[in-house]
Amino acid sequence: MSRPGRVFTLPDDPETDPRADPKTHGRSMKDVIPKDTWTVFKIMGEFVEGFETLRKVEPAVSIFGGTRVRKGSRHYRLAVQVSQALAREGFSIITGGGPGIMEAANLGARRGGGRSVGLNIRLPFQTEPNRHIDTLLNFNYFFARKVMFIKYACAYVVFPGGYGTLDEAFEALTLVQTHKIDNFPVIMIGRDYWKGMLRWVRKVMLAGGMIETKDLRLFTVTDDPREVCRLVREGYRKRVATNGEADPR
Repeated sequence: MSRPGRVFTLPDDPETDPRADPKTHGRSMKDVIPKDTWTVFKIMGEFVEGFETLRKVEPAVSIFGGTRVRKGSRHYRLAVQVSQALAREGFSIITGGGPGIMEAANLGARRGGGRSVGLNIRLPFQTEPNRHIDTLLNFNYFFARKVMFIKYACAYVVFPGGYGTLDEAFEALTLVQTHKIDNFPVIMIGRDYWKGMLRWVRKVMLAGGMIETKDLRLFTVTDDPREVCRLVREGYRKRVATNGEADPR
């Protein structure tokens, strides 16, 4: 008599199953496996939802900057101006969905008649998404969110910000440097804000042989909204010529 085949069943969700709670009983590898499995499904869910939703927003530009930038400040106003101009060119605007520069960029997108997208991250201290968003996605995982920022954008515009802003900027520069993405402008706005970091990049990283001179040409620093639009247009047209994508105009 043959043995019955093994039947695969989904493990109980560790967030609701008391058996997966280490306080209930001693923790073992059997406790870890269900939790890991559900984590995989949750991650897959975020990717699927992101792909299904954001494929409709292309072409788009991702705009980053600090949450602490005050409404009405110079960089806030500049973010509104830049995103409004890009929206009028036919580009959707993608932000992290929060306050500060993100709010300004989403506001500019609306004023320019473009699609305003927010990719919100769930955090313990998080505020509500800003009110200028047309398409909102919520993420639990930073890495899934970062994929959406880069996959559906044809350029990054980076305003003054903190660790998260630097993280996004340098990841994009790494992908361009390693030719994982081509024809992808990385534009940093705020000459005064970035000058100290750029001095360190030249005097320490470049002088120490950690990067090459050509790597300094992977990004542009400017305070001119017209130059931002020009660089985004040129980068996107090169991408269109290479990949056969549709021009937004």
